[in-house]
Amino acid sequence: MADRQNDSNKSSSIWGGRFSEGPSKVMERINTSIDFDKKMYSQDIRASKAHTSMLINQKIITKNDGEKIIQGLNQIYREISEGSFKFREDLEDIHMNIESRLSEIIGDAAGRLHTARSRNDQVATDFKLWVRDDLDSLDHALKIFQSVLISQSENHAATVLPGYTHLQTAQPVTLGHHLMAYVEMIGRDRGRINDCRKRMNENPLGSGALAGTSFNINRHQTTADLDFDRPTTNSLDAVSDRDFAMEYLSIASIISIHLSRLAEELVLWSSAAFKFINLPDSFSTGSSMLPQKRNPDAAELIRAKSGTIIGNLTNLFIVMKGLPLAYSKDMQEDKVPVFETSETLELTIAAMSGMIQELTFNKEKMKEAAKATHTNAIDFADWLVKNLNKPFREAHSISGRLVKLAESKDCSLEELTLSEMQDIEPKITNDALKVLELTVALDARTSFGGTAPKNVAEACKQARLKYL
Repeated sequence: MADRQNDSNKSSSIWGGRFSEGPSKVMERINTSIDFDKKMYSQDIRASKAHTSMLINQKIITKNDGEKIIQGLNQIYREISEGSFKFREDLEDIHMNIESRLSEIIGDAAGRLHTARSRNDQVATDFKLWVRDDLDSLDHALKIFQSVLISQSENHAATVLPGYTHLQTAQPVTLGHHLMAYVEMIGRDRGRINDCRKRMNENPLGSGALAGTSFNINRHQTTADLDFDRPTTNSLDAVSDRDFAMEYLSIASIISIHLSRLAEELVLWSSAAFKFINLPDSFSTGSSMLPQKRNPDAAELIRAKSGTIIGNLTNLFIVMKGLPLAYSKDMQEDKVPVFETSETLELTIAAMSGMIQELTFNKEKMKEAAKATHTNAIDFADWLVKNLNKPFREAHSISGRLVKLAESKDCSLEELTLSEMQDIEPKITNDALKVLELTVALDARTSFGGTAPKNVAEACKQARLKYL
């Protein structure tokens, strides 16, 4: 019994008179969550104040006691914000730390705060408020990222870039068009954030431990005070599910994948094989051994940190998958993956935004790459269809033969002579040579959503109206 707490009152002050001995030291360590759930202090105090105001209005506690509670909670908020609050591991979590400090400040009146409330509905409410706040912050960060992407897209609406499929050069596109693809991806991510926020915006407070309460509470009042849209309709569901946290992590995982794909392109584009971009010094590192090196470490770390976020999603899925209704202590572990994901995603979005903003692009190198790999072959095939009335499959074959000829001569398509082309298809004219110019090929891609520079400029304009 040497590892038992000597002060049994410490136990009973939290759990009531059921226990005669305090927990073992090991139990204290595994049971405590204050080291991470103190992040929710603001949300906990806000929800407690809303609960107190409702108890006063419903005459469940006196106005005098309620005002003391609210004043004490305001003092605790200042203490935590200013860094003078002393967190205690023996009090398990942020909720009991605040309640214990409240007792020190206002005495017995503090005990009335928990009337008609359980830690189960309390933590569900606090966690929802925290996730909701973080969704708002995440949306703002993504909005800034979109702004950076749009600005670069506007600057490079007509900059030639080889487009790829299978990481093989396919067709010429513009750099602006390429970057705007990520604007659209992030736009859908923000749409998912908005959907998640609407779906989760139900108030669990008043659900009690699992079955509601016999007190005459007014859940609509706390719903309004906490800016929820409505109260939850089932007390069991309210305290025992964390699908809002799983949805948050799902969204975060998709965002991280979008960031990782762009990071991978930056790694490739900065390599000697591509040389499409110059990484800024502020987002690069050197080598401890090789003085010539400039390493794209920021991009590589963004790429790697997607694994942390996706792992956190799997973490919470596994925690929740086998839990019977209602609350189980397993659910204390719901916050660690969410909090870690929030910090990781905040950092990676900021790093990517800063990197994209400071990137410079090697326009000539990108244009050379587009010309050297016959990305205009499809434009020649299209000319054969439009002007010689060839079936596309035949036009495709003719264009392919021309590519083969150009490769044998180690030249680009546009460097072939008209007579060399006519050896393959006699009806080819000088007009066909014009479509092989990259700028002509780009200008021709005017279908809605296409890469023509005027399309890209308009897409940037519309994106500013839609997203910013």
